Amino acid sequence: MFESAEIGRSIAKDVYEKEVVMLREALLEAQYELQQQGRFAVLILINGIEGAGKGETVKLLNEWMDPRLIQVNTFDRPTDEELARPPAWRYWRQLPPKGRMGIFFGDWYSQMLQGRVHGRIKSAQLDQYIDGTLSMERMLSDEGTLIFKFWFHLSKQQMKARLKALRDDPLHSWRISPLDWQQSRTYNKFVEVGERLLRRTSRDYAPWYVVEGADQYYRSLTVGRILLDGLQAALKSRERITSHPHAAPMISSLDERGLLESLDMTQALDKGDYNEQLAIEQASLSSLLRDKRMRKHSLVAVFEGNDAAGKGGAIRRVIGALDPRQYRIVPVAAPTDEERQQPYLWRFWRHLPARGQFTLFDRSWYGRVLVERVEEFCSPSDWLRAYGEINDFEQQMTDAGVVLVKFWLAIDQKTQLKRFKEREKIPFKRFKITEEDWRNREKWPLYRDAVGDMVDRTSTEIAPWTLVEANDKRFARIKVLRTINQALEEAFKKD
Repeated sequence: MFESAEIGRSIAKDVYEKEVVMLREALLEAQYELQQQGRFAVLILINGIEGAGKGETVKLLNEWMDPRLIQVNTFDRPTDEELARPPAWRYWRQLPPKGRMGIFFGDWYSQMLQGRVHGRIKSAQLDQYIDGTLSMERMLSDEGTLIFKFWFHLSKQQMKARLKALRDDPLHSWRISPLDWQQSRTYNKFVEVGERLLRRTSRDYAPWYVVEGADQYYRSLTVGRILLDGLQAALKSRERITSHPHAAPMISSLDERGLLESLDMTQALDKGDYNEQLAIEQASLSSLLRDKRMRKHSLVAVFEGNDAAGKGGAIRRVIGALDPRQYRIVPVAAPTDEERQQPYLWRFWRHLPARGQFTLFDRSWYGRVLVERVEEFCSPSDWLRAYGEINDFEQQMTDAGVVLVKFWLAIDQKTQLKRFKEREKIPFKRFKITEEDWRNREKWPLYRDAVGDMVDRTSTEIAPWTLVEANDKRFARIKVLRTINQALEEAFKKD
């Protein structure tokens, strides 16, 4: 795979200086058109052999183009803040918005390479990380990110010659880093693992480009041309390529009885039992969150449900006996302009709690397969692929120690109508009812199908859905609290 990057290509200085003038002008023009169109982001991943010109090339790109529109990020050892969250969190936070370019040093491939070369991860683990990487890059591409992956290469002889030349040069010996010497000793293993990564992860939506790094002029022009060709092709393509999905519900029924209709909505608690159980469950939750075993975990509670199903009331009872410093509530509404410039899951990744913390999502990432599906705010391709993306997202959370509980608060149409009318009569609740709420009632069957699909496709062993019979608010609140407590207790037992 690296043979063609070891043959000693070079370009004369005068040829380079002549071509680079036109290349710079074209790259600048493409960069400004990228900003003006704002249709997609550009992500450049930098990997390869130490001393092959990675840093020098990125420095040139900043000189050739407008550096104000390029975001360069270096990922060294994870910080304590990053270690307290799923591994991908550090990358999601730094993704460039649409219309901008981002360059990643020390990206997910660097972490996999170093981990395997130095024996911190096994071969089977590497395959798992590769599968996760393919899913993430596919999702980024589908969400509007143009991905370039560069491997800068030197042969073993070229690397040794470079190190010897620098070592013998008093003015430049400082340029040799401990990582250079380390890689000179592990070169064969590094290239072996690198070849495996490139072979497994080069796809049409995120291909690898191997760049021979010995000659600075050849290296620089090669990278510049690849970027220019890819940018120009993407800017000219006005149509988004989409698949032709099967958009029918996952489970179809000949009658109107679905998953939600199978719930026993008559379950209820009287006031005395409710107050007694509420005190017990709230005290239990407070104690569990202070347990020292919580240091290995964080807690995420997702609240979805029909309009007027009582999500707000349930959330208030969950936090009723907690110190405000122990939790954070994230209300999810329509995405902001900033959020629209990023992949769909970006705005949820940024709110994931660190270990020992508790975050409640009032509405969540499931909006894509619920309201966006029903209201046609996204295409069938978007919401159909979202099921797999959500499952991957939740897998990454639970792998990192997140205790994830998901609630759908269900009420029947008769109860919803009653609550709507009550809200209209009570001054301090009138703000809760809008024209959109009334309009959504007309789409009850569509939402019913969407909820059924959501549960069928995303209720997994690691992140099951809890369907809450919420016609009786007291019953619903106790079921929510008890489910959270049981989830924490089970996680602690596994420890």
